[in-house]
Amino acid sequence: MDDLHFTPSADLSIGVELELQLVRAHDRDLAHDAGDLLARLARRKLPGAVKPEITESMIELNSGIHTGYAALGAELETLRAAVVEEGSLLNLGIAGGGAHPFHSWADRRIFPTERFKQVLERYGYLAKQFTVFGQHIHIGCPSGDDAVYLVHMLTRYVPHFIALSAASPFYQGEDTTFQSSRLTAVNAFPLSGHMPFVLGWDAFGEYFDTMRSFGVVESMKDFYWDIRPKPEYGTVEIRVCDTPLTVGRAALLAAYAQALARRFLNDRGRQPLPAIYMVNSFNRFEASRFGCRGVMVDPFDRRKRTIGEDILDTIAALTPHAMALESMPALAALAEGVRSEQSDAAWLRARFAATGSLADVVRESCTRWKQ
Repeated sequence: MDDLHFTPSADLSIGVELELQLVRAHDRDLAHDAGDLLARLARRKLPGAVKPEITESMIELNSGIHTGYAALGAELETLRAAVVEEGSLLNLGIAGGGAHPFHSWADRRIFPTERFKQVLERYGYLAKQFTVFGQHIHIGCPSGDDAVYLVHMLTRYVPHFIALSAASPFYQGEDTTFQSSRLTAVNAFPLSGHMPFVLGWDAFGEYFDTMRSFGVVESMKDFYWDIRPKPEYGTVEIRVCDTPLTVGRAALLAAYAQALARRFLNDRGRQPLPAIYMVNSFNRFEASRFGCRGVMVDPFDRRKRTIGEDILDTIAALTPHAMALESMPALAALAEGVRSEQSDAAWLRARFAATGSLADVVRESCTRWKQ
């Protein structure tokens, strides 16, 4: 377990990764220009980082480490503006959203890094189908034991993050009837799902060493779990969110994750239960399919309620933590969106209803990201 050493990070620090769509101007299909765009961005002094992703139709924005959502949002805005500016010089549109509405996965090209080539060799066509776009949220933890505890406790809130970020109702030219279709691509990987129910970092290390001895994994990157520890960063990484249509909403989601983490790390009154994982698949499906109107099972109280109701009650309970973190405006904005049934998925469907064209939906998504 020597190479699985957990490097402590600043308690409750936050950072995000955002996977973005690169769009051709003439037909609004996905482009193959990640290499050219990254080369232009490399000439600029930018906060955070911009990196390649698995296909040449996408890039990933990486923020720096922040203590609050406002500074995080400001940095993401700087990155957004730079990517839009350089993309326009290549005749590229940039868009958020969890999936491109009508691209063909067979047209995708794998970005030529050694790791991505290995993913293609191992997973075949799934690698190209993995051209979906997510937001990952990192939360700093002081120890590996805290990280394992936080993974388990945050799993109960997976349907919240899916519903609040849902932005992929269209896929392969069709309305999927889901709010978020993106997770179906992730689910195809054999090491997706959730972390096993282990208690403590030493127990997790024993699990990891066993899996590695079987030849199933080589590193933490091989696990495509909904939430996973990231020991080299000293964080817990939430991976179920679609990329929102704006960087502002990405910052709101990070603020919600940070407030939840503060609640659990400050108050250990509730301990993880195996039942969290007994209901997780049901809860995440409901969130993907119906968003905030879906139902979820609370594994602690053993009752069903709508995801939207559960989000609103959770935000109310998080008020003292959000006030301490100076993020109450962020949580209030999320709550208002739930009450008014506003979401990125609803916005995308409304644009299609107004235009009748998925190409126009992409065009307007690019405009929204740009503005």
